[in-house]
Amino acid sequence: MSQVFSEETHRNLLARIPHCTGREISDWIRAVDEGPSLFRFEEKVSWLRMEHNLAYGHAKAIIHEYDLRRAARKLL
Repeated sequence: MSQVFSEETHRNLLARIPHCTGREISDWIRAVDEGPSLFRFEEKVSWLRMEHNLAYGHAKAIIHEYDLRRAARKLL
């Protein structure tokens, strides 16, 4: 997996994404879930950037959050 931001930077980016993109994090998580079946972190980031015209940092934060939530679901 690619180098991720610090936890604080990640949370700050997540807080700004709805304002910058006009969509809530849950909408972005759903978009990734319903998007193409990509396996690698950077592939998912690139897809978000190309498909939705997102900044690299925002796309990276969304994919990192997606991976965190997916891992949490597996633990339940």
